[in-house]
Amino acid sequence: MLALSIVAPHGTNIACGRKTLEIRSWKPPYLPLRNLLIVENRILLVEEGQSDPNATAVALVDVEEVHAWQPSERAAACSTKWTPGYWAWSLSNVRPLSGRVRVAARRKLYDVQIPLESLPQLG
Repeated sequence: MLALSIVAPHGTNIACGRKTLEIRSWKPPYLPLRNLLIVENRILLVEEGQSDPNATAVALVDVEEVHAWQPSERAAACSTKWTPGYWAWSLSNVRPLSGRVRVAARRKLYDVQIPLESLPQLG
């Protein structure tokens, strides 16, 4: 399964529906992304190969659409400032996890070896 790490508190903001756009400087290699695991970590990962072993999975989402980020979308991204040239990933079908699962955080999109059916989903 593919995962995307998000620095706290924004993984939780996604899981609770407060953050509906994820802002990145890059676009995913393909769309849609289904059952993307959102992993919340506390370290901003900036170097290639950097990871955080103390992260937790907080939600599953789908990414159906990516567009150029607009100044009017700051609130949806839980952002205090807008920077041109970034991409807004529209998050949909958000499924918060009912329990926290420890998963290492890595940069960009990355594979995790967790069966979908083993995740503690709400509902």
